[in-house]
Amino acid sequence: MSTIKFNLPTILTFSRIFLIPFFVIITPGSPLLGISIFLIASLTDFLDGYLARRSGQITKFGIILDPIADKFLIISALILLVDMVRLSAWIAIVIIVREFVVTALRVVALSKDIVIPAETGGKLKTAAQMISIILLLLPGGIGDFDFYDAGLVIMYVALVLALVSGIKYTISFWKQIQ
Repeated sequence: MSTIKFNLPTILTFSRIFLIPFFVIITPGSPLLGISIFLIASLTDFLDGYLARRSGQITKFGIILDPIADKFLIISALILLVDMVRLSAWIAIVIIVREFVVTALRVVALSKDIVIPAETGGKLKTAAQMISIILLLLPGGIGDFDFYDAGLVIMYVALVLALVSGIKYTISFWKQIQ
């Protein structure tokens, strides 16, 4: 496993970071275009890991950069939703604090050459957050299905998943660090 290598998975990860300012600037005035940008960025999250594993191009740099890019995207979206009065600040704060704690633990672990891979709960959390963000940005609904209400329910699920996976990550960190 090499340290820094620019390959297709790494380029996809960088593209996710590159799309964030466009998402943040465009979404308030044009939510559907913003959702399209967010969907493209989210798709890179799934593609980069898949391609890295499939092609054997997993790098330490990618292992570090991928979750940071995810966090940048999600944190930007959460702050944007709070700014647009689509999400309570306390929910965003709890999720953002969790992300910083897990990132700090990941950095400490990597400084000791310990890689703690993302686990299923964290991946489910990210998927729930992405779906929720899209629903919270969508106007209206279909029939009795209100996008905002569904997005809020899924965000609460994502919040629980964030807390549970954060606790599991912390436990895994302490077990491996000792």
